[in-house]
Amino acid sequence: MSERDDDSSDSGIDLSKRRWVAGLGVVGAAVVVAKLGNAAETTAADLPFPGEGAAHKVVYQFNKIDKDYQEHVLFSVGAVLRHYGDNVKIVISCFGPGIHILGKKPKRPVSKEIQSRVSSLSQYGVEFHACGNTMKSLQWVASDIVPFAKIIEVGAIDLLVLQEQGYSYVSW
Repeated sequence: MSERDDDSSDSGIDLSKRRWVAGLGVVGAAVVVAKLGNAAETTAADLPFPGEGAAHKVVYQFNKIDKDYQEHVLFSVGAVLRHYGDNVKIVISCFGPGIHILGKKPKRPVSKEIQSRVSSLSQYGVEFHACGNTMKSLQWVASDIVPFAKIIEVGAIDLLVLQEQGYSYVSW
């Protein structure tokens, strides 16, 4: 990153806070615009009946701690969410070093911006799965991860089962 997080602008606002607020604004505005845009393009035949699942399902593998990787994956998730609105079910399966985005106190560096984006995406219906095997290796229990994460036994099995249920698989 060419700018340091502790650099300040002329207005005195911390650059990292500015990025965080901008990121939240982009995600929130994009979802609203997507929902409005999809409403104009969607016909009654395209909408699922109440209780039916979404027409589109995708699972993302999230297994790296690299900040660029995290940003790219989360941007892609946001793009899919903007495109399909309420007609998509998205799961992010976190294991290995990637599980730290779900940690209340990550043992590896996770920026506040990434943590905020993860929390925001969860509020838009994106599911986050935490690998139980990885949690065991970190000596983490359920109270060590964010409350919206679902603990699954094994990340690789999660990917397999979700694909068998019709989820498209995305990996970086």
